[in-house]
Amino acid sequence: MTNQSRPWEMLVVGGALLLPLLVSHELQAQEPVLGSSPQAFKTPLAPGDIDTSLSHIYVYVYKTGFGHEHGVEAKVKSGHLQLGANQGEIVIDMTSFSADTDQARRYVGLDGSIDPGTRKEVNKNMLGPDVLDVQKYPLAIFKVSSIQPVKADHPNGPQRLELTGNFTLHGKTNELTVFADSTKVKGYTRIDGNIMIMQSDYGITPFHNALGAVGVADRLTINGDLWVADEPTVQETGVQR
Repeated sequence: MTNQSRPWEMLVVGGALLLPLLVSHELQAQEPVLGSSPQAFKTPLAPGDIDTSLSHIYVYVYKTGFGHEHGVEAKVKSGHLQLGANQGEIVIDMTSFSADTDQARRYVGLDGSIDPGTRKEVNKNMLGPDVLDVQKYPLAIFKVSSIQPVKADHPNGPQRLELTGNFTLHGKTNELTVFADSTKVKGYTRIDGNIMIMQSDYGITPFHNALGAVGVADRLTINGDLWVADEPTVQETGVQR
């Protein structure tokens, strides 16, 4: 007796074989292959939103005694700068602070590289409860209340901006005024500025050891390299830039 499959049985079997292929194809379309980089996630940006995948914070840490200067980088967690409306907010992820990466050292003008063991020890001291205490204070926030154009030193130079607002770090808030250059780059306004602060103004005790012979200075220079969307766009997170 010949064994013939009924039409509905053939459909079930065929569907069972085809389904994994369809699912695999759909997942591949949603998860682009980017070499060894992590998966890319696209997040929509409105005009004025800060693209956190492009933006960075860099800190220049001065030395005292026999200490060493450091370049530190951090991620912008979120932010919005409405240039025409004179308002905005920049949120810095304090838990992302990483000392003496090659990129941070180059940005602040320091030569050479630091070995991983030394970097690990510096990060432990910097992020721990005796200095930044990022477990208790995971965010720093600059609430901008005024954004004003400033006359440039050179007529053909970038537009100069004055940003005024309240900066909260380590649970303390102080008023700040930051001067920055702004340039138009492929659908973004790139804002590049810096300001010097004193750690003690925010209740932070600068790190010292060896009875104070080795340590960092009270002052820091904070540099912001921010990319603000001029039009609706998307940012990619989870990938190396």
